[in-house]
Amino acid sequence: MKKFISLLAVCAVSVVSLAGCGGSQGSTSSSVDAVEKYGSDTLKLYNWGEYLGEDVISNFEEQFGVDVIVEYFDSNEMMYTKLLSGDSYDVLVPSDYMIERLIKEDRLQKLDLSLIPNMEYLADGVKNLAFDPNNEYSVPYFWGTVGIVYNHNNVPKEVVEEQGYSVLKNTDYKGRIYMYDSERDSFMVALKALGYSMNTENEDEINEAYNWLVELNNTMDPVYVTDEVIDNMAGGAMDMAVVYSGDAAYILSENEDMSYSMPAEGTNIWVDSMVIPKNAENPKLAHEFINYILSYDASYDNSSTVGYASTNKEVLADMSGEGGEYEGNEAYLPRENYEKDEVFNDNEVLRQMLSELWIKVKASQ
Repeated sequence: MKKFISLLAVCAVSVVSLAGCGGSQGSTSSSVDAVEKYGSDTLKLYNWGEYLGEDVISNFEEQFGVDVIVEYFDSNEMMYTKLLSGDSYDVLVPSDYMIERLIKEDRLQKLDLSLIPNMEYLADGVKNLAFDPNNEYSVPYFWGTVGIVYNHNNVPKEVVEEQGYSVLKNTDYKGRIYMYDSERDSFMVALKALGYSMNTENEDEINEAYNWLVELNNTMDPVYVTDEVIDNMAGGAMDMAVVYSGDAAYILSENEDMSYSMPAEGTNIWVDSMVIPKNAENPKLAHEFINYILSYDASYDNSSTVGYASTNKEVLADMSGEGGEYEGNEAYLPRENYEKDEVFNDNEVLRQMLSELWIKVKASQ
C-alpha cells in the first residue's frame, strides 16, 4: 500500500542509518548495555518510504543505546522479493494480505507477546484481524481506508452520499476526476459499486467489474495518478479523487473545500503491521522496537508526521478529539465494525488476473 510522503519526512534516502538524522547523543543506555541485554546494538528495519515520525528513530536509539538502519520499500511485492533473496531484517512493516502470505509460507517468527506489553493500548479495530486472528505474528502499525476526496463546492455532499462509487461515473464531472493507478484499489471500487466482495473469485463478477471500469475510462476521461494526487487535490486541481485515508487527511487539512467519503457500499480497511522474519538476526531487539512503536509518544509522533491513523487507542482519541490535530477531519478515523468493509485476502491468482485486466482498462479508450 503506497503511503503519504510527509512534507516533514526524515532523511529522504533509500538506505540510511538514522543516527545521522539526529541520532543518539547522551544515550540513556549504552551500546555495551544493549549488547548485553539484546545480543546486539543494531536493528535493521524495512519500512515504507517516509513512514516514520520525525523523532521516532533518534529517540529509540537514545533510549536503548542502539543504532537503527532503515531501508525503504515502495510496494509489498518489492519487500517480498528482497526477503526471498535472503536479505535479513529484524522488523518488516508489510500490509495485511502480504502478512497472510508470509504466514502461509512460514517466513515469520511467532511473537513473544510477553515482551510487547504495550499491546494493551491497541485500538479495538486492529485487534485479531482475519489475516492473523490472535496477533501471533503481527502488531498493527498504521491503518486506514480507501475513499473519495471531493470538492464539496462543486460536488454536493448529498450527491456523493446518494451515488456512492457511482458518482465517479457521473458525467457532470467528466474530465474532473483522479483514479488511483492501482488495479487492486480500482477493482475494489468497481466490485463494491456492484455489490460484490473485493475478494471475489467469481469470474462473472470480476468481468462485470472490468466492464464497469472500462465504461468509467471511456466516458469520464479520468486521470490516473499515484503520489501526485496529494498535492494536486490539496491545490484543488480536480473535483474528485480516489485516495487513501492518510493522504485524504492531509488534503482536507490543507484545503477547507475538500471533504472525504467512505461510500456505503463498503471499502477496503487496510492495516500495515510490524512482523519479525524467520531470518531476523536480532529478535530480542525487534520485540523492544515493536513495543516502543506502540508507546504513546512514538505513536503520536508517527501519526502526527505521516497523517495516518494511529493503532494506539489513546493517540487515536487525542488526535481526533477536541483540540487534536485531526479534530473534525473526516478522513483520519477509520470506520469500525461496518459489515460491508473488508480487508484484502492473499490471492496471487486474483492479483495477476486484475493486473492484466487493469492494463486493458487503461488501454480501452
